Amino acid sequence: MDAETVHSFAKRRGFYWPSYEIYGGSAGFYDYGPLGSALLHNLMEHWRRLYIIREGMYEIDSPSIGPEDVFKASGHLGEFTDYLTTCQGCKAGHRADHLLEGLEKNPDALEADELWTALKEHGVKCPRCGGELTEPEPFNLMFGTGIGAGKGKKGYLRPETAQAMFVAFSNLSQQARKKLPFGVVQIGKGYRNEISPRQGLLRQREFHMAEAEIFFHPDEKRWEGDEELMRTQLKLVDQNGEDRAMAAGEATDKGIIRGEALAYFMALTQQFLVDVGVDPTRLRFRQHLQDEMAHYAADCWDAEALLSYGWTELVGVADRGSYDLSQHIAHSGEDMGVFIAYPEPRKEHRIRLVPDLKKLGPLYRGKAKMVARAIEDAAPPEGELMVEVDGETIAVPDTCYVKEEGEVVISGERIVPHVIEPSYGLDRVFYTVLEHNLDIGEKGGEEYRVLRLPPDVAPVQVGIFPLMTKPELETVAKEVMTVLRKSGLATTYDGSGSIGRRYARADEVGIPWCVTIDYESLDGKDVTVRDRDTAEQVRIPIAELGEHLCSLLRTRSG
Repeated sequence: MDAETVHSFAKRRGFYWPSYEIYGGSAGFYDYGPLGSALLHNLMEHWRRLYIIREGMYEIDSPSIGPEDVFKASGHLGEFTDYLTTCQGCKAGHRADHLLEGLEKNPDALEADELWTALKEHGVKCPRCGGELTEPEPFNLMFGTGIGAGKGKKGYLRPETAQAMFVAFSNLSQQARKKLPFGVVQIGKGYRNEISPRQGLLRQREFHMAEAEIFFHPDEKRWEGDEELMRTQLKLVDQNGEDRAMAAGEATDKGIIRGEALAYFMALTQQFLVDVGVDPTRLRFRQHLQDEMAHYAADCWDAEALLSYGWTELVGVADRGSYDLSQHIAHSGEDMGVFIAYPEPRKEHRIRLVPDLKKLGPLYRGKAKMVARAIEDAAPPEGELMVEVDGETIAVPDTCYVKEEGEVVISGERIVPHVIEPSYGLDRVFYTVLEHNLDIGEKGGEEYRVLRLPPDVAPVQVGIFPLMTKPELETVAKEVMTVLRKSGLATTYDGSGSIGRRYARADEVGIPWCVTIDYESLDGKDVTVRDRDTAEQVRIPIAELGEHLCSLLRTRSG
């Protein structure tokens, strides 16, 4: 199925459409219509059921705007860039690596000079007008803004939801009673000023994310969850391009996936994607190549779906080590370590350095607190004491600290937790669910469309249809609708056109069951329930209808 068919269907049936169309639109922005909003909400709720209810994680909700210091520490201000090349003719801007797709093996890993060389070697021109291109230059994707009146404070729209979970780690650790491991999640919007948004929902400037940060002891990366997940079969493509299928646990044992917890959350990712309607035969996990792996990552795998656009990343699952917390510790001076008690206290002979804050203050001013912490963490020096603070190496005079020597009882150690992060692009999941489930066939010589969504993510679960537009049938139909809504089922009422046409409209938007009220319903107090996927029809007493459909929903939703 081609993407244009999906986009046209989505707009016509109210799933999504380009924003601001009456003013010519603006690339990279989309509205979710009534059906799309409901489907997106249901995807989010299913995700919450897995990560919060089943896995027992905490959820937070943080601001979309953050102060500049946060993004300096995270590296986004310095590193969150793509390379922009501009047409010398029509002045259109293009992302340089996108122009090299299909021409270079991994163009998004190339630096500016390498991109420029490749563009010239392949004779790449402006795809709009055929004009000559400029040399690529870095373009930061952050949306800047001001916080407060006047000069105020510089801020940015967040490019991801993750940083709030790192910045608030001390508060979150307190909620977890300072025990590891524990997980924190956030669902919300991210913002990236993409050079050339494309492919509909797949690359937007404002988008929905669902991210989990799971904090572990560096030496104990194991999650106490559903053991059955480790037996889940995963399709894996490793760094060498080798394609294989094996259980998550087996892949861990063989060192293909570098860590048990990482494999666990890859399996959980697959379960979510398949649950909500991603075709398992068009789903795989691809390991990041060495030149696309972040320098601090122990391992990273992308859950990819095969779409009309090709293999497309939906979720990244990464072992990020201690990088994020360490960066915020270094930049803020906040102690985000976790104390881990030993089974038995130990006695050790130690020499430790004790900082003198009265002397550090006048020398280092705003950095005094961070210098003091660096002194405490430092080993006794042979000569001059050198410490690393906020990316700067500082020489500390020996008058600013004293050495204390003696036997100490060590009851534990303070560690900086490591993080495993599943990061979901919900808009990409949304689009994939539509493309994988829109079935276009023929019926009665006409094109017939069925959107075979899983019932618990379908935007509407039950259609209510009076057989004819007669007051007595309409009255019963509306009574049935009220009963079903009280049962927690999303319903819609349709009394227009032939019953066949109404079934067709319901099938096209993915409604799993349709309830028809006919004249027999007036006497026998029962109705016809039609199944979307089988077209089978059964008579069910109205008094039992709510429980019957709720039972079907539980069964069909796994």
